[in-house]
Amino acid sequence: MTRIPAVDRRSALVRAALRVVADRGVAQATTRAIVAEAGMSLASFHYAFQSRDELMVELIRHVVDEEATAVLPEPPIGEAHEQRGRESLRQILRDGLQRYADHLSRDPLREKAMLELTQYALRSPELHHLAVAQYERYHALAAEALDDAARQSGSVWLRPVGEVARLLVSLTDGITIAWLVDRNERATANLLDFAADSVAALGRPA
Repeated sequence: MTRIPAVDRRSALVRAALRVVADRGVAQATTRAIVAEAGMSLASFHYAFQSRDELMVELIRHVVDEEATAVLPEPPIGEAHEQRGRESLRQILRDGLQRYADHLSRDPLREKAMLELTQYALRSPELHHLAVAQYERYHALAAEALDDAARQSGSVWLRPVGEVARLLVSLTDGITIAWLVDRNERATANLLDFAADSVAALGRPA
């Protein structure tokens, strides 16, 4: 039998846990359910993780990191940079929100799982710090994107960027829930417009 490298075993179990959590919730994401989804044995699980909670920690980190990779744009270069620099702050924000919505529609299981995991962490005193760390990461990513949008549009924020970042994360949380409930693309596009307008109103040309 081919031996699976430890890093690949951990990755496969994280992906399996994501599917189980999204489909059945954290309570039903037992180690047996996860290894069955991954096509592995219980022994394989314990070679990779000491406990289910350790796997949940890894799952949260994995999903947040993947969201950052998918949503933050590559820095524009050359002619693309010059063209992007002529765009308004509002348009840059709208483009970023659209990337988020596209990411959501491509893999809704990921967001369903994150909602489950956040609630799980909030209900578990020993894991509450994971929910805090999750949103600290979201706020940091939003602040990075907002700084980049201001720089590329030649704008400044009228409020501290950390406050604007918290607003942006709150808006995307609401957009996520609304889309998961009704999958209404037209309504989502309207929400993205409103969100871009609202956040852009907090900036002005430098």
